[in-house]
Formats: sequence, C-alpha cells, structure tokens
Amino acid sequence: MIPALCWLLPLMLTPPAEGDGPSFVHEVLPILTKAGCNSGACHGALAGKGGLKLSLRGYDPDADHHVLTRQNLGRRVDLAAPEQSLVILKATGAIKHGGGQRLVPGSADATRLLQWLAAGAPGPRTGERALTRIEVEPVQTLAKLEQKVALRVTAHYSTGPSRDVTRWAKFTSTDDLVATIDDDGVATVKGHGEAGLAVWFNNQVALATVVAPYPYPEVSAQAYPRHNFIDDHVNQKLAQLRLPASPPSSDREFIRRVFLDATGTLPRPEQVAAFLADTRPDKRAHLIEQLLASPEFVDYWTSKWSDLFLVSTAKLPQQAVWAFHRYLRRSVAQNKPWDQLAREILTASGSNLEQGQANYFVLHQEVAQLAEATSVTFLGMSITCARCHNHPLEKWTQDQYWSFANLFSRVSLKTGERAGEVWVQPRPDGDVMHQRRGVPMPPTPLDGTPLALTAPEDRRVAFAQWLTRPDNPYFAKAIINRVWKNYLGRGLIEAEDDVRQTNPPSNPALLSALEEDFVKQGYDLRRLMRLILNSAVYQRSSIALPENATDERYYSRYLPRRLSAEVILDAYSQITGVPTPFTEVHAGNTGGISQTADYPLGTRALQLPDAKVVSRFLDAFGRPARELACACERDQEASVRQALHLSNGQTLNEKLRAPNSVAARWVEEKLSDEEVIERSFMLALARPPSDAERQRFLTQLTQAKDAPRRELIEDVLWAVLTSREFLFNH
Repeated sequence: MIPALCWLLPLMLTPPAEGDGPSFVHEVLPILTKAGCNSGACHGALAGKGGLKLSLRGYDPDADHHVLTRQNLGRRVDLAAPEQSLVILKATGAIKHGGGQRLVPGSADATRLLQWLAAGAPGPRTGERALTRIEVEPVQTLAKLEQKVALRVTAHYSTGPSRDVTRWAKFTSTDDLVATIDDDGVATVKGHGEAGLAVWFNNQVALATVVAPYPYPEVSAQAYPRHNFIDDHVNQKLAQLRLPASPPSSDREFIRRVFLDATGTLPRPEQVAAFLADTRPDKRAHLIEQLLASPEFVDYWTSKWSDLFLVSTAKLPQQAVWAFHRYLRRSVAQNKPWDQLAREILTASGSNLEQGQANYFVLHQEVAQLAEATSVTFLGMSITCARCHNHPLEKWTQDQYWSFANLFSRVSLKTGERAGEVWVQPRPDGDVMHQRRGVPMPPTPLDGTPLALTAPEDRRVAFAQWLTRPDNPYFAKAIINRVWKNYLGRGLIEAEDDVRQTNPPSNPALLSALEEDFVKQGYDLRRLMRLILNSAVYQRSSIALPENATDERYYSRYLPRRLSAEVILDAYSQITGVPTPFTEVHAGNTGGISQTADYPLGTRALQLPDAKVVSRFLDAFGRPARELACACERDQEASVRQALHLSNGQTLNEKLRAPNSVAARWVEEKLSDEEVIERSFMLALARPPSDAERQRFLTQLTQAKDAPRRELIEDVLWAVLTSREFLFNH
C-alpha cells in the first residue's frame, strides 16, 4: 500500500454496506466543487483538463458520474481496492497531479469520498430528494475592523431534514476592501463600508451582508436634507455607516449639472442669469419640469434608447435604422410607459419599415442571440454563460437557458418588396434544441411557468405578459437601475446590466421602494426621472468632504463623471457656433457600391440615428458601436488618444478657426481681455472665473499681446474647453 494512504486502513476494514454510501449528488459533487476539481480553471473547463472533463460545478450529475466511473474503461475508480482509485490518489497528492493536492489525507472530505468508492461508487439515485434552497446566517452583521464573522450555511430539501453544508459551500466577497472571506466561511472585516458575502452550494445561491461603520460621530438620518422618499433611504444608509454627506450644490452647480444630465446640453448664459435671479423656493423643480418637456430631452433619451436597442447600420439597412429610430423618438416624446414599450417591441409583427420596433427581431435573428439580448436589455442580466453550462456566478442552469431561448424560436423573417424591408411574423411551429440534450425544452420564462411545446399561441406574447407582470422581480429593477445611473453616475447595482443575486445593490431598500413606486405609477419613466432629479441626493454638491472622499457607492455626494462623446461634441458646436457636419456611409442598392449622404447642417450628435456615422471625435471619446447588448460598449475612460485629439485633432481646432466661429465674432465686437475670459467661462462652465483664474489668463494674454487677436481668443477658448472641469459633469 502507498505509505501516504496508511490512514485508510482502519476505514477499509469495515466498508459500508451496498447502497448505504454517500449521495453522489448531495455529498460527492459538493466535495469536488469545494476542492475546485470542476471549476472553470480545472476539469470544469470547456475542454476539461488532462483528459477528464466534468460539468462546471457539477451541473450535470449523470454525465459526471459516467466520466468518473465508466469513461476510459473505468480506470479512475477501483471498486475492488477503493484506496487505489485515481480520484483518491490524485486528489490527495499521493501521485502526481497537475492540479496539485486538493484534499488533505485523513480529512473528513477525503474520508467521505473513499466511503463513496467503498460503497460501489453509486450514481444519482432515482427519486432522490431535491435541493430547494440554501440559507445563510447571520444575514446581516454590524462589525468592527478586524472582527471575524463565521457564516453557517443550511441546505433545505424537498423531503427530509435540512443539514449544515457550510464545509462544502463556496464563499466570495463582493468587496475585499471591506471584508474578505476564507474557504471555511469566516469573514474578516478589513475596511469601512458594506460588503456582500455570496455563498454557493449545488447551484443554489444565498447572500449575507457585513456592515462596518466609518469611525465618525453618529449622525441622525434626519440631519440631512429630505425632498422625497429617495432621500429617506439614502440618508438612513449614510446614518448606518456614519458617513457624512456633502452639502447641497449651489445654483450654478445645479443648473449646469441638470441641463447636461437631462438634455445633454449646456445652459446658455441668459438661462443661468434668469435661474440665479429667480427667488421662488421651488425654482429647481420648475427648471426640472421645463427640461423634461424640452425637445432636447427627447433627443437625449432617444439616443440613450438607440444605444440600448443597438440601432445601427452595422446590422440594419438605412431605411430600417430610421424606422426604429422614429419609433423610439415617438415613444420618448409620448412618455410611453416602459411596460407598453417592451410589449410592443417583443411582440412586433409586420413590415419593419412601417413598424419600426419590428427591427428588434431583424437585429437578433439567431435564437440564442435573441434570448441573450432580451435578457440583458429588459432584465438587466446576462445569461450567456448558461448556454453551455450552468451559470458560474448565478443560479441559472443550462436547462433554464434553453427553456428561455425556446420562447423565441417561432419568429419568421421574410424579405419584403421594398429595399430594406423585412416582414416579421410569428410562426406556428419550430423549436430550438438544447445544446447538450439535443431535444427542445418547454418554453419557460426565468423562474416562470412553462408553456406546452404544442401550445399554439405566440410564445412572445406569453413572455411579454410574464415580463411586464407587476411581480416580475427583474423587469422594473433593470430599467430603474439604468435611469438611476444616468443621473447619479453609478447604478444602485453596478454594472448597470449586471443584475444578479451575487451582485447586490448598494441600497436594497431604496431599489425596492423605487420599484414599488414605478410599478404603482404605471411604469412612468418621466415621473421616475422627475423623482430622482428633485431628490436632495441628486442635488448634493460634488465637492467631497474629507470623510466621504472615498465614497463611490452610497451617494454621500454627487459623483463627477466625464461627459459622453456626443455631449462633448455638441457642446463644442454650441459654444463655438460652428455645427458639426455629419456624413453617413452605407451600401448602395445595387452592386454593393458604398454611397454617402450628408445630414442637414445643424444636426447634433445626439440626434443621429446611426452609430456608424463617420466621426473620429466620437470614436476617440468612446461612443458605443451598438453591436453588443452591453453597457460596456460605451467607454467613459480618459485616454491618450483623447488628449492627442484635443491637442492636435481637427474637431475643436477647426471649429475655433472657422470664419463664423465665436472667436471671429468677438474680434469684431472688440471684446476686452476681461470680457473674453468672462464669456468663455460662462459659456462653458456656467460660472464666472475666480480671481485667481482671471489673473492667470490676463497675465498670459498680456505676455502674448503681440500675437494676432484672433489667436489669443482662440487660445482662451481652447484652454477652457479642454479643461477637466468642462469635460466633466459635477
């Protein structure tokens, strides 16, 4: 006998009786999962490792049992001499193993695995009780630095008693800077804030929370300004964390911020002056109403929804792009309820040129792609991983994925008589096959009620009804989170389209309250936006206090963020008075010859229906390609390319040098140095320069007094328009 396995002798003298061994599903697979044997980095990889391929985290027990006990002539198990089985020898490191030692000889898990082998390595049992849920305790803990919190995980089954499965559960922390957690489920508090502790066991997920208050004096939630229920929940969270909030923003800060956030435009100096002179106590609410009713608001949100629905000639003909864009624009202008818009898109039929929303199905013609895009777009979650195996970060199984996908398998696309025309219609038959099983699954919404495979009704209608039900746990949350991020800079769930149980919201009570209100008020997007913009949370200053300078999760201050590519470009046109010319390039009607057409001069970037319109500036500053259903397509990070474009690129420099630019007008008006500086700041930043800023510019202008006047004015404008303060909303 191999010396390293001498610990097995007493056990092997009294092997368990046949049929009394450990459960393969409820004990053996959890041991392998805990040891990492079936992880994506080991035998759970798509191609397996070392000739052994297990299902990821044991999602397919039957297949796993087969490859462990039958594949390769069953050489991985030795039922006559269980201690000589490769699954034991390699796992305990008794013989060479590419994955190293995964189990400690003599440990409870190694012993239990050997007992399973000694019992004949039984597979999944017919009628075996099913795991229904797991429970973790304590659910929430208020802790101090370096305090340890031990979690206990209990598995509940369809029949029989529950049991403690802590030793086999997998643990991760959503924020290691706040709390780490080891393999035994013991968390250690490392910093201030809140961390979620995610627990997995047999594809079931649970979450616990550790709260570590900041070392500042206690503050009552009532000490902070309160405008509506949003403030109640945020202020309560700040009080729990002992995190001070920044004071309210000034009127100058607020008017520039809300113009940019609500309409993507800058306030004109006369609008700023009128707002500052207004003495009404509710003048901010009045301004918000004006912006929500403006055509620029419609432009802005049409562009946002065009990003979301991937409106682009990348996959659509030009006529179809315009049709989809017009549908979205009408929907924004009418303030169409979000549930109505979702139903109209997901059940669209007819010509895509007349029913613009039908282009959603022209964009996503492959069934799996359509299912995945729909999940991200309307549920805010990605289920793509579950196409090939159970989701590694969520509860969704491969069976659920293909059941969900089968909801979209009966859509017919036929070419129409006009250029770019496609007729979208439901069809009476057709199913998508499960990738592994090779059979169709009953069409079923996620966690919903399955439809019969033979049911004659349009499956899309059934899905849309499930999606927009008031009790749907994902639909309202997903759109609320997107809108919240637009105005507050960070989603309550971050990233905005990563809604899952193991990625908890920073303020669950607030998200639930917003969801309840949104559904009760008829999925009214404009009302939701009004609620957010009027909150004291949105109207806080972006200037950090020493105590909240590191906070980016709890909304103790407004988070500065870089303006989008389209907003920056439009602002340059607005300030310089020189509109940007846009040209579209698309395939010709015959022969595949590319054709070009100019948009009317004065068209703003936010009004463009197509993401493929040529613009080096928009590309440099991260506009999305509208090819993937993912918010990650838009790049908001600063880059060297952007700096070079501002310094040496043609966009801003040509606008400043144009014969009709604001610089030319100021030369004609013979503005003084002080007036040039003042106007530049007011146009770009909605504020006058400080004394230090004014003096610095005046000094530079005096030193360069021999330069042409036009060049000096251009330099002042360029300096302000490329400043960090201009490029960010704050």
